[in-house]
Amino acid sequence: MCGEARERKIQGKGRIPVQVALPAGGGGGPKSRKVVTVGIKQYKPTSPGRRFQTVSDFAEITTSKPEKSLLAPKPKKAGRNCYGRITTRHQGGGNKQRYRIIDFKRNKDGVPAKVATIEYDPNRSARIALLHYVDGEKRYIIHPKGLKVGDIVVSGPDADIKPGNALPLANIPVGTLIHNVELQPGKGAAIARSAGTSIQLMGKEGNYAILRMPSSEMRRVLITCRATIGEVGNAEHSNIKIGKAGRKRWMGVRPTVRGTVMNPVDHPHGGGEGKNKSAGRHPVTPWGVPTKGHRTRNKKKASSRLIIRRRKK
Repeated sequence: MCGEARERKIQGKGRIPVQVALPAGGGGGPKSRKVVTVGIKQYKPTSPGRRFQTVSDFAEITTSKPEKSLLAPKPKKAGRNCYGRITTRHQGGGNKQRYRIIDFKRNKDGVPAKVATIEYDPNRSARIALLHYVDGEKRYIIHPKGLKVGDIVVSGPDADIKPGNALPLANIPVGTLIHNVELQPGKGAAIARSAGTSIQLMGKEGNYAILRMPSSEMRRVLITCRATIGEVGNAEHSNIKIGKAGRKRWMGVRPTVRGTVMNPVDHPHGGGEGKNKSAGRHPVTPWGVPTKGHRTRNKKKASSRLIIRRRKK
């Protein structure tokens, strides 16, 4: 069968089977060829870093040029404060980015808007959708699952219950999946904003709505807070495999050094002769706070009275 192509079925866990034509000798063929799965591209193992690396197929993206009026500069801080001291570890470098100004308040009530484009946002895991309002204004929103170019969305108490519409929790039926939920009325969405996440409205109790969070935590939120109907799109983001350390550096993430290989001045686990196992000490952070299961939430925090059931591990 020399010179004739044979078909090999490639089937992975949770993926749709894909047929790829390979040479008779079992070779990989062109190096640029990729195996396409549901929402994800998988590279051929041309190098150790490529072997398990996956990327999004960006099938839902409709344009590569963002709206210039909704861009803002995003200077790199490298985790330093105004004194040059590290306040957030493992940050630095990465590709240059521009911030996309997102409308988290959805306070333009009663004015219909048409979805013009669906775009990539380097600052978040979710996609963003550009809305063109009938009065000429343009705004970005988090892209909900199922929202397409040409769809009409609207916000306000009288909005329909369909993906992309934003309205107060008081006007949303019990059992609805929502995202972009406010914690304080008028302050803007604070929770359920990342790719694939959603919150379920479980009930209403006086001035509060009962929400089940993605972590399974049950909490109360004021019924006048706004939320957007539907789930956040790009649910395949959680299945992306980075593949190599350099790709993390492109994202601005620096390496994490183990405390046991540091000096005593740098970490409680540091020092000792050879491989010192921290003298049997329970694992702690660089500041001496117990970790790996230790609860650090302040018991006197005001919002504790709003939490009905703690999250499950």
